[in-house]
Amino acid sequence: MNIPFSFWKTASPKRKRIYSIIFMFILAVTATLIGTLVQLSPADAKAISDSVNDITANNPSFASLVAAIFINNFFLCLLMFIPLVGSFIGLFVLFSTGVGIRAILDTQIASGAAAAVPTISPTTAILGLIGVGLTFLLEYVSYSIGIAESVWLFRRLTQRRFGELKNAGILIGVVVALLITGALVETLALGVLS
Repeated sequence: MNIPFSFWKTASPKRKRIYSIIFMFILAVTATLIGTLVQLSPADAKAISDSVNDITANNPSFASLVAAIFINNFFLCLLMFIPLVGSFIGLFVLFSTGVGIRAILDTQIASGAAAAVPTISPTTAILGLIGVGLTFLLEYVSYSIGIAESVWLFRRLTQRRFGELKNAGILIGVVVALLITGALVETLALGVLS
C-alpha cells in the first residue's frame, strides 16, 4: 500500500512543523482517551484521585496554585523535549492523565457525588466549560509542541544540524507562555467550579 505524502514533500519547513504538532496533538488526545479506558479497582481509583486532588488541597491561595500547576506542567513538558525519548515520555504522561481522569470519575461515581444535582447557574457552567476547554487546549498544544520538537531535535541532531537547538529554545519560550496562561485559566476554572 503506497500512501502519497505529497502534502509533506511540497510543504515549507514551517508548515511541516505545524503538521507535526497537529499529528502529535491527535496522538496526545488518543493516548489520553486510551488511558480513560483502563479499568481501576476502587482502592486504586481512590488513591489516584486523592493524589491528583492533593495539588489543590496543598495550595490554598490563588498564586500558589497557579505556580504549582505551572511548575508541574512545565516540568512534564520539558521532559517531552528530550530528543526522541521525550515523545515516549509525553505519550506515557498523557496516557497516565487519562487514567487519572478515569480515577476521578470512578471515585465521584462511587461516592455518589456524580448523582447529586449541582446547583450551578448557567453562567457558572458556561464559564467552567470554557475554562476547562481552554485549559485542555493550551496544555495539549504545549505538550504536542514538546513531543513534536523531540522528534525534530532527534532528526536534526543526528544530521548534525545544531541550529535546531535555537528552534527548541524558542519553542520552550512559547510553551512557557502557553502553560502560564493555562495555569491561570485552570486556577480560575477551579475557583468557578468549586
